[in-house]
Amino acid sequence: MLDFPIVDTHLHLWDPAHLRYPWLDDLPTLNRPHLPDDYRQACGQIEVEKMVFLQCECDFSQFQQEVDWISVLAQKDRRIEGIVAWAPLEKGKAARGALERLAENPLLRGIRRIIQFEEDIEFCLQPDFVKGVQMLPEFDMSFDVTIVPLQMENTVKLIRQCPDVHFMIDHCAKPQIREGLLEPWKTHMRTLSEMPNVWCKVSGLVTEADKQNWTQEQLKPYIDHVIDCFSFDRMVFGGDWPVVTLASEYTRWFETLCWAVEDASQSEKRKLFHDNAIIFYRLR
Repeated sequence: MLDFPIVDTHLHLWDPAHLRYPWLDDLPTLNRPHLPDDYRQACGQIEVEKMVFLQCECDFSQFQQEVDWISVLAQKDRRIEGIVAWAPLEKGKAARGALERLAENPLLRGIRRIIQFEEDIEFCLQPDFVKGVQMLPEFDMSFDVTIVPLQMENTVKLIRQCPDVHFMIDHCAKPQIREGLLEPWKTHMRTLSEMPNVWCKVSGLVTEADKQNWTQEQLKPYIDHVIDCFSFDRMVFGGDWPVVTLASEYTRWFETLCWAVEDASQSEKRKLFHDNAIIFYRLR
């Protein structure tokens, strides 16, 4: 365990009675309210100093309502210091109005798109989408990208067109842990790490493993490779609550990552679990 409070860079909160989340229809265990008090209980003895909320794939027409709702929750739980929202970046320059309105919110830190869900393997290379991503620095926004290994090569091509954008690769690009595969994920992760504007979020790994039978040892090669690629200077911790509960208690995932980096220095651990999050998401 750690002797300092952490920053969780990947928190989800939702209430299906307030907004519509189509993807929850097939996940009855998650299809109920998950609110700050529930998260606090899930953390147990883990001291969380700050959190960053990540958009939850509500009905896309409600993306602004999601941000407004989280802002109200943040007034009650001041640890919510950042919001990463959804935005219609595929509209290209026509997305400017949506970004301008989002930027009026002082908690807004970035945009996330789950490219994983797009059927077109070249979705992220569509000219208008690229233009939408390229606009983000104008609004002091970063870009969280959620992909699977099949989409990593095109993501590299996207990032090379956006040198001024700060990218966060969510969930370590979802390696195929369940199948025990390292390639092509391993090679593409190395390529991503060679671009200085790319960071990696160590999160979501347990749900890519065998949800019922995963072990710490199965996750460690993937964590070790991310460390080797990005070092402790461009990595952050993410809890991915409550999605993590499909495979693990929040505390077990946290303890697993602590175990995987037990030989790291105190300074390196602070970067991973605290300092880097504040830098990337520009928290207080």
